[in-house]
Amino acid sequence: MPIAIVAPLAIFVVLAALFTVLIRRAGRLLRATREADLFRIGLRDLAGRVDRSLAGVVELVDAVRRHQRDASTIADNLAAAIDAMARYGDEAAALGVAASGPDRRPDLVQELDRAGRALEMIAHGCELMATASRPNGELEAQTSIKRGYLNLIHAREAIGRLANEAIALATPVPRPLFRRGVR
Repeated sequence: MPIAIVAPLAIFVVLAALFTVLIRRAGRLLRATREADLFRIGLRDLAGRVDRSLAGVVELVDAVRRHQRDASTIADNLAAAIDAMARYGDEAAALGVAASGPDRRPDLVQELDRAGRALEMIAHGCELMATASRPNGELEAQTSIKRGYLNLIHAREAIGRLANEAIALATPVPRPLFRRGVR
């Protein structure tokens, strides 16, 4: 075979192989970016909904703590918030895993459970306050409400912090197109 035919054919084969490698690597990068974007969008949405839910409940509980509102009037709100925290926990556990960084979902689920337990403690305190018949019942009710309120505030802050950390860590780190060694 003459060199005039072999040389262009060899160059074509080398260029086709390089093009194939570049396309595969670009596809991986796009897939990782898409997964990270879906994770960030889902987590940002979830964290926003959790924050809005807890903000409303925190205001109500604060009004009960300050005796500006009757404890029995927020029972439905507390029950709805407890149910919402359980659903949010399931949703957080079902989020796709970010391709980069540590998986913060278990910590997020744990904080959502903490918020749910705090809400249950507040509900217990409100129930005691509504039916306080024994001498120390009012004090026990106020203590339950206050402890639950503080735990709820701390859980809300932790959920926001964890979500922001996970969103920041979910950005895919581009790998070099060509590298030496085994993959």
